[in-house]
Amino acid sequence: MNDSSPAASLAPVAMRGIDGRGLVATISAFLIWGLMPLYMTLLQTVPVLEITAHRMVWGCLCGFAWLAARGEIPLVWRALSNGPTRWRLMMSATLIAINWSVFMWGIATHHVVEISLGYFIGPLVNVALGVVLFRERLNRLQWLSVAIAAAGVLYLTWTAGRAPWLSVALALSFSLYALVRKVAKVEALPGFTGETFLLLPVAAGFVLWSELSGSGAMASQGLDMTALLLMGGPLTAVPLVLFAVGARRIPLFTVGLLQYIGPSLQLACAVLLFHEPFTGPRVVGFVMIWTALALFALDGLVSARRRL
Repeated sequence: MNDSSPAASLAPVAMRGIDGRGLVATISAFLIWGLMPLYMTLLQTVPVLEITAHRMVWGCLCGFAWLAARGEIPLVWRALSNGPTRWRLMMSATLIAINWSVFMWGIATHHVVEISLGYFIGPLVNVALGVVLFRERLNRLQWLSVAIAAAGVLYLTWTAGRAPWLSVALALSFSLYALVRKVAKVEALPGFTGETFLLLPVAAGFVLWSELSGSGAMASQGLDMTALLLMGGPLTAVPLVLFAVGARRIPLFTVGLLQYIGPSLQLACAVLLFHEPFTGPRVVGFVMIWTALALFALDGLVSARRRL
């Protein structure tokens, strides 16, 4: 994933002192992402595509407002004026729109456990993409962790009688998004603002059409729903900025461990608040994946200490 992605890989890095502000910023970002299902459940009367369009519109405006306060709006135009960067941001915008839509559909259909699974396996999908696309080499422990995680997904597929498509779609769309953003030479906030700006005509057009046709949530569901939809802007942009700040201040390995705050909170919301089933085969499958992640983290820790 790119340097501003919440699913940053557990790549081994040289350990250094932990910056307090960076730690707080990173944890805050993952807390917001982890508790996002609570916000999304308040929007269940709004169609998924309409929510995605609103997040795109208000997220873009929030990004521009933030950049204006920092005097950095020219960074967006500079990125968009570069042909390769513009196309990469268009691709990343499409991928993140798909990711958001799948995420919100999962919440609307009461599949939050599967959502958390998608973000648990995300880092291992990153590893698989690295092997396939960049011919990266894994050591034995890394191969073992990938094999155990794959076995866990296959076990969940076998016991459920169907593949966890929602989890795979989330993990793959986010990993591909991060891959594209990694090669796009633009910082986190200008990149986010630029990619949402590219899809702004489509998103704003859909919102406007919905409102004018009388089916839009703002017109039909009152001020409370309007306020909730407007909140989607800062709830989309703020954790991204917090993460970008934190990722520059603390070791990547620490970021990699902290990223599991998000899916852990999502799983807790699913089981404790939404009362989704989490027994028997599901527990076994998740334990297999958690074991794989523990081995992956252990390998990263050992490699980081060797670099000291």
